[in-house]
Amino acid sequence: MKIVEISTTPLLVSYKKPFYWAQGVISGAEVILIEVKTDAGITGYGECIGSPSAGAIQLLLLQATELCIGQNPFNITRLIDDAHRYLFQAQGTLSAPRFGALEMALWDIVGKASNMAVHELLGGAVRDNIQYFGFPQGDKPEEIAAEAQMWAERGSEVIYVKIGRGEALDLAIVKQVRAAIGNNRRLRLDANEAWDILTAKRMMRKLVCYDIEFIEQPTPGTSLPALAQVKREGLISIAADQLVFTPEDVYDVCRLQAADVIVLGIHETGGIGRFREAAAIAKSAGMNICIHGLYETGITTCAMNQLAAVQHNLDDGNQYMNHFLMDDVIEGPNLTLKEGKLPILPGPGLGFEMNWDVVGRAAEAHKKRSH
Repeated sequence: MKIVEISTTPLLVSYKKPFYWAQGVISGAEVILIEVKTDAGITGYGECIGSPSAGAIQLLLLQATELCIGQNPFNITRLIDDAHRYLFQAQGTLSAPRFGALEMALWDIVGKASNMAVHELLGGAVRDNIQYFGFPQGDKPEEIAAEAQMWAERGSEVIYVKIGRGEALDLAIVKQVRAAIGNNRRLRLDANEAWDILTAKRMMRKLVCYDIEFIEQPTPGTSLPALAQVKREGLISIAADQLVFTPEDVYDVCRLQAADVIVLGIHETGGIGRFREAAAIAKSAGMNICIHGLYETGITTCAMNQLAAVQHNLDDGNQYMNHFLMDDVIEGPNLTLKEGKLPILPGPGLGFEMNWDVVGRAAEAHKKRSH
């Protein structure tokens, strides 16, 4: 089997309502759909995040995909290693996307060709389902608290709330959410790099009375020592996120004991292979990996489902972004959480079917915004 054609399409999939966080407001998921076609008539699909510039990322993906034409799609490790070597190391573009979309599509092909789910090809599932946290949205504390109560009533054991929007607002959000969900639900916070060390320590002293399970990336992702210093305060457990991308980053967090859990996704690591390397390093240090969500569609949700199925040190409260979408680019499976969980998807491949009507509308929406 040989790869004969690869195409990319920028998409903009609208959210049901604005997404508020420490860095601003987001109205939709901007992604780049990648389609990898083979001479056997099998097509694999993947996606990457389109920010900060979908056009620039498309050009980089084009260079990566040129390495794959005429190659055997089963040679995933070699193809992705070549992309990293010739496009990252040779050109120094270390901040460029890590081609997770391409690797997703290759695994999708291999699974379909083998008539197996990707998690079966990776050694088999070690669990029957993936557990996610309830992720309430809103601008005002009362809106967020009302959604948090809804998630708790639907069975989510863990509730996750964005803060970092100002001290008074943050405290009001946390107070109202805790009151809404009661004392039997675990509450996690994400400050998204909004605090310096002094602010983080002050806020933790004020937040500790609300029984917070952890605060995610309270300090800037540019400083690992800052995160380590806040973690040593010991008042509330700390999760590392925006400063962890590569297996080497995970090693540094573990070596410096800078966090209690690592939040990581397929888009940060650049694919399934490097995610598994990163997760193995964390496991050796006794740390869990919590799935990170970004501006993504059901394609990523399904890919991460396959990957999470085989991870021994997967956290029991992972990030889920699919409910943000007005429409999803996949036709199935149904990705609605039941009591905060999704079953392991059976495949073949990554386990989804495309919804080409939604893809077409999302492509047009991206064109309109670009012009």
